[in-house]
Amino acid sequence: MILAVRANMPTFREVEFRPGFNVVLADRTKESTRRDSRNGLGKTTLIEIIHFCLGGQTRRNQGLMVTPLKGWTFSLEMRVNGRELSVTRSTETPSWVNVYGDVRDLTASSKRLDGTLAIRTSEWNSLLGELAFGLERAPISKYHPTFRSLFSYVVRRGRDAFASPFLHYRTQQEWDKQVNNAFLLGLEWEHAGQLQELKDQENLLNSLRRAAREGLMEGMIGTLGNLEAERARVDSDVRSRSEGLDCFRVHPQYEEIEQEANDLTSTIQQLSNANLADGRLVDLYRSSLQDDQAPDADDVLAVYDAVGVTMPELVRRRLDEVEDFHRQIIANRRAYLESEIQRIEANRNQRELQIQSGVERRAQLLEVLKTHGALLEYTRLQELHLDLISTRNDLDNRISNLRRFEQGRSEVRVNKELLLQTARREFEERREVRERAINIFNLKSEELYNAPGNLVVDVTDAGFRFDVEIMRSGSQGINNMKIFCYDQMLAQLWANEEPSPGLLVHDSTVFDGVDERQVALALELAQREADRWGFQYVCALNSDTLPYDDFSSGFDLNQFVRIRFTDETEEGGLLGIRY
Repeated sequence: MILAVRANMPTFREVEFRPGFNVVLADRTKESTRRDSRNGLGKTTLIEIIHFCLGGQTRRNQGLMVTPLKGWTFSLEMRVNGRELSVTRSTETPSWVNVYGDVRDLTASSKRLDGTLAIRTSEWNSLLGELAFGLERAPISKYHPTFRSLFSYVVRRGRDAFASPFLHYRTQQEWDKQVNNAFLLGLEWEHAGQLQELKDQENLLNSLRRAAREGLMEGMIGTLGNLEAERARVDSDVRSRSEGLDCFRVHPQYEEIEQEANDLTSTIQQLSNANLADGRLVDLYRSSLQDDQAPDADDVLAVYDAVGVTMPELVRRRLDEVEDFHRQIIANRRAYLESEIQRIEANRNQRELQIQSGVERRAQLLEVLKTHGALLEYTRLQELHLDLISTRNDLDNRISNLRRFEQGRSEVRVNKELLLQTARREFEERREVRERAINIFNLKSEELYNAPGNLVVDVTDAGFRFDVEIMRSGSQGINNMKIFCYDQMLAQLWANEEPSPGLLVHDSTVFDGVDERQVALALELAQREADRWGFQYVCALNSDTLPYDDFSSGFDLNQFVRIRFTDETEEGGLLGIRY
C-alpha cells in the first residue's frame, strides 16, 4: 500500500493516499487550449514515479530521465508486509536507492550507522520481491517470477500494458507471461519455467542440426550407420598398419647398406658391359686369325707355266724371298692376336670373378634391406599410423556426439511429456484455487455487463493457456474491461495472502472507449471491493469523462479524490512545472 509520493523540489505537489479507494483527478479548464494536455498534468508521471521508486528500469531521455528533471529526487512511502518503509531514488544516481523506516531486521549488503539502507536497484528489487510477494532472494530456477514483472500487473504502465490482461507489454516473452500469471493465480508456475528450459534445449538441438546441415559443424554430419561403417574401415586400417609397425626392423646403417647395394649394382653393370665389349673383340680377332693366309709362290709359277713362259731363276729366287717375308708378317700378326686374345680373356675372367663377388655381396645386402627398414621410413609409417588413429578418434567423437544429440532429442521429448503429465495432474489438484479465480472474474464481469464472463485457464502442450471472455466483447472498451476485471480479481486474491502487495493502480487508459454506464459501475465496484477485501485501489481519471449522472445516488466520487491537477496554471500539475 502506498502512503505518499514526494520529491525534493518545492514545486512538486505531494500526494498522500489512504487505504481503500483513491482517485487522482485531472481537470481541464474552459480557458485551456487544445495545446494543453491532461496527460501532461501528472497522472501518467505519478505512475512513472511509483515504478521509479520501486526499482523500474530507466532509459536516458525517457520517462523521468530527461534534462528538465535532472537533480530531482523522488520518494515513496509505503506499508508492505507489516512494516512502513520510505525509499528515495535520484535521477542523478538511478542505480542506487536509499531505504528508511522499519529496516532493522532486513538483510542487505549495505547499512548505514543510522540503520538506513543504501543499496543497488537490483538488490532493492530482490528485497521488494520478498516483502511483497514472498519471492526467494536467490531463485534456483532459471525462469522464475520477478518483482518487476509481477508489479507491472499491479501497476500497469503505458498503453501497451492494456493490450491484454496477461501482458504488461506487447513483446513480453511467452515464458514470462506464463510464469508470472501462473504465480499470481496460485498455480504451479514452476512447470512453465521447466517447460521453457526444455524448449531452450530443444531449440539448441535444432540449431545444432541446422548448423550441421549448413556445414558449420562437421562433427554432426552423417547418419549413425554411415559413421559406424566408416569407423570400422578405419579401425581395420589401424590394425593392419599397427601389425606392420610391430614387424618393422630398423637397421642403423640402412642408408649406407642401400647406397652400397646401389653402387654394386652400378659396378656389376659396368663390368658386364666391359666383358660384352671384350667378347665381341675376341670374336673379331679369332675371325682375323682364320682369314690370314700367306701367298704361295707355286701359284705364280703355275701361271707362267700355263702361258708357256719359263720364269727366270732370279725371279724365282725373289718370289721365295717375298713369300718368306709375308709368312713372317702373318706369323707375327697371329702371335700378336693370340697374345691379345689371351690378355682379353684374362681380363674377362677377372671381371667375371668381380661380378660374381659383387652379385654375392649385393645379395647379402638386399637380404638385409628386405628384412629391415630405414628409420626415416619407419617414422613415416608411424606418422601415417597416427593419422589413422586420429581419424578413428574423430569418428568416435562424431559418433558419440551424434548419439548424445539423438539421445538429447529423445530425452527432451520424454521429459516434456512427463512434465506436461505432471502439470496436468497438479493443475487438476489445484482445481479449487483455479475455480475461485474464475468465479471471482466471472462475478465481476457480470456486474458490469449483466452477461456472463469467463476466465479460461488451461494446460496445453505449449504450457499454460490464459484467456478471458465476456459476452458482447469486441469493442476496445469491453477489452479494457477484461483487464479491469482480471486485475480486480488478482487484487482480491492477493488481499488474503501474506505477504501481499495490497495494491492495484490503474491509469485512465483502462477506461478508454468504455461506455459511461460501465465506467460508473466499474468505479463503484472498485470502491466496494477495495473496502471489502482490504486492498488499496488508486485510479487516475480525467474529470471531463466522469459519468456523474450514472453514479448511484449514494456514491460520491469527490470524497475519494486525493489530489486534483489542473491546467489552469503552470503550477497546477504534479511536478509544478511544464516542459
